[in-house]
Amino acid sequence: MGFFDSLILLLDSTVRLTVPLLLACLAGLYSERAGIFDIGLEGKMLAGAFGAAVVAALTGSAWLGLFAGIGVSMAMALIHGVASITFRGNQIISGVAINFLAAGLTTLLGQTWFKQGGRTPQLNGDARFNGFDFPFADQLADVPVIGGIYSELLSGHNILVYAAFFAVPITYFVLFRTRFGLRLRASGENPKAVDTAGVNVNMMRFKAVLITGILCGIAGAYLSTGMSSGFVKDMTAGRGFIALAALIFAKWMPVPALYACLLFGFLSALGNFMQGAELPIIGEVPVQLIQALPYILTVVLLAGFIGKAVGPKAGGIPYVKER
Repeated sequence: MGFFDSLILLLDSTVRLTVPLLLACLAGLYSERAGIFDIGLEGKMLAGAFGAAVVAALTGSAWLGLFAGIGVSMAMALIHGVASITFRGNQIISGVAINFLAAGLTTLLGQTWFKQGGRTPQLNGDARFNGFDFPFADQLADVPVIGGIYSELLSGHNILVYAAFFAVPITYFVLFRTRFGLRLRASGENPKAVDTAGVNVNMMRFKAVLITGILCGIAGAYLSTGMSSGFVKDMTAGRGFIALAALIFAKWMPVPALYACLLFGFLSALGNFMQGAELPIIGEVPVQLIQALPYILTVVLLAGFIGKAVGPKAGGIPYVKER
């Protein structure tokens, strides 16, 4: 296999691994822009992955699984919203509780229902989101350069992959070109001004939290019915926390969030690609070191190597309407 073919395969893997990170990062963007910190992205993704896999296994429909994953994730998001907005609880603690709740419930219910160590039955056929080829992808596959890019890198993904990348311009438009987006961002920056204008701040924050639940549900459904063929215990593997790091790295902006997630996705793909590889002087690269690259980058970025990243001014602060 030539260098160009290997590069195309590496980039193709990067795209697939970026999708759950990108969806979770955009989910956190909505929530945190509205002033609600959400450490529970990991838990909502995990719950969504479990719900999608269970319903897809029982019904044989990946689409029903997707809607179930979104519903489960939104339920988790609603719990976080009630705790953080209605009862003005600590948002960090609420998010951590969501993560523990999802990790425990998915394992318990998976073992109780399917007796496979927390796994769901393997998904096949219409129970999974399968890739589809663009027109003339097979005919152009052997064309130098263009063929590999078109038939392998751009074509062959499932619909959730394209939806995730399309969500970036949609998010930018919603947040920066609509009245709803203006009110949502203002709820995280100056909620008193929003309230003075006659807008219900807490309702805006609930809407943002529910949008977060929708996107996390899609991310989870992609993990279990698109990228994999079923649910396994703790299959999110810290992706929710990496998405948070990418969000801070991108300074709460949608387009930079795409670039940050692509960077993390590339490192994950590179880790898979280099397993068993040997480098000059160093020799064989330890698999554990390669797999740890995305997490090492997370620590490096959060240690302050991204410059000053200032979040929404009212982030993490419950809003109390003045009487």
